[in-house]
Amino acid sequence: MIHKNWENRETIKQIKCVHANAKKFIVDRKLTPGKVYDVKNETEEFYFIIDNSDRIAGFRKDYFEEC
Repeated sequence: MIHKNWENRETIKQIKCVHANAKKFIVDRKLTPGKVYDVKNETEEFYFIIDNSDRIAGFRKDYFEEC
């Protein structure tokens, strides 16, 4: 049940959002291009960050670049 305490976990690294243009989903409400986000967990395809709604969410890595 790791997802229940992700918001309180230590930050792994920081990443910068490079775009919020999604084909299927509306992510421009949750991500701001140019903003730096704290990564709380990471998989091969996704970063789990605290987004603009102050909640944990998973986003594909192609929206970001490492700082």
